[in-house]
Amino acid sequence: MNRPEPRPEPGAAPAAPRGNVSPAAPPRGRRVAVSLAALVCLGVPGVAPATAAPQSEVVSRGVTIPAFYTPPDSLPAANGALVRTAPLPLALSLPGLDGKPLPGTATRLMYKSTDASGRPVAVTGAYLEPSAAWKHGGPRPLVALAPGTMGQGDQCAASLGLEHPIVFNGRTVSVGYEDLAVYRLLSAGVAVVVTDYVGLGATDRLHTYVNRLDAAHAVLDAVRAARNLPGASVSSASPTGLYGYSQGGGAGAAAAELQPAYAPDITLAGTYAGAPPADLAAVVKGIDGSALAGALGWSVNGFLQSDPALRAVADRHLNTAGKNALHDLSTMCVGDAILGYAFTKSTSWTRDGESLTEVVNSEPLLRATLDAQRIGTLTPTSPVRLATGVQDDIVPHAQARRLALDWCAKGADVTYKAIVLPNLGDKLLTNHLVPLLTDQTAAITWLTQRLSGTPTTPNCATLPSQP
Repeated sequence: MNRPEPRPEPGAAPAAPRGNVSPAAPPRGRRVAVSLAALVCLGVPGVAPATAAPQSEVVSRGVTIPAFYTPPDSLPAANGALVRTAPLPLALSLPGLDGKPLPGTATRLMYKSTDASGRPVAVTGAYLEPSAAWKHGGPRPLVALAPGTMGQGDQCAASLGLEHPIVFNGRTVSVGYEDLAVYRLLSAGVAVVVTDYVGLGATDRLHTYVNRLDAAHAVLDAVRAARNLPGASVSSASPTGLYGYSQGGGAGAAAAELQPAYAPDITLAGTYAGAPPADLAAVVKGIDGSALAGALGWSVNGFLQSDPALRAVADRHLNTAGKNALHDLSTMCVGDAILGYAFTKSTSWTRDGESLTEVVNSEPLLRATLDAQRIGTLTPTSPVRLATGVQDDIVPHAQARRLALDWCAKGADVTYKAIVLPNLGDKLLTNHLVPLLTDQTAAITWLTQRLSGTPTTPNCATLPSQP
């Protein structure tokens, strides 16, 4: 079945739907092609999805979402409790000499978490058991991987990307680019649990994009879910780390600083947070008019769902084009958003031609909402490696560096890495994506060192002199 559309309050901005939506006609031009190529180059060949679906399944932009992803009416009480599991076929899997598939075996997960409003929520993801042995002594470690921006359509979920690394059916473009980091961790003998976040994959609600509480809870509860999985080689004794870049960097950073209060049962060996969107007001300004302008719509959609009081504010400012864009973007993946909304300016979505930044500054409720999302007001009690590209203009470098300074001022164990590269094109997404690749080896090495018990070498003392 197609996902039912929510019914907005009379006079309010329409809530984003969950179902088939015809994508906007893609703009043409070299900048769109460059941005999309930068995204697709991170993917690997996959399997095309089925277009026909049984009546019990959901279809999003022509992609069948397995019935597994539809949450039940009731959930367990404990955070991290498993709701259901199923085998997950990996698109890239080779037979090993010992009979075990390489790089490992995967299990689809649905587990219970708590959303930003304190309500129970079902979250999906995947656990991957590596075939490789952990060679650094002690129990096998576990890394919770928080994916970077995937989109808002359920077909974009990272767990589905492990099964179908590239989906291109004429209505949607989805690339499972996080598979690379997953497989590299598996090859080191590290077990990996991937979260799809709240509402991405699970078909009962919209994905609450860059909501720090929803994301942090989903990441930490994924760790608990992996430990609860029968047959998994990880347990509460396993050294545990967090890994994420971009949206994932923000989720990991938020999880690291919320862990002492939300998940004291989890001891973190370390967190890699790459290009974290710590200050959403600054990130809104960076994304506006860029190749990833569609992410503005995902943010608005998610916060309208989390806080219905914002609907009246949105209705005062959004014009018909803006409301239609939110509707359209709600089922899009990153590739779709680049094709449909690259370099769109938010001024075209508002009644009076104000930018989204100007709207936020004029509305105290919106300003308070973004201020409440600020990462860096709490202190992580475990080591963190924070990396940011000095030319990043999408998730701006300055606000990520500010997070490192905020944590250092609170006495946190921070290893700050400024990734110095030439300017690879303003607003093209390249300044944001290339550091993901150039820094990945160093990031994984740092994290595996933490998992093996190697002491950190924090550099807060020299941070003020670094770019």
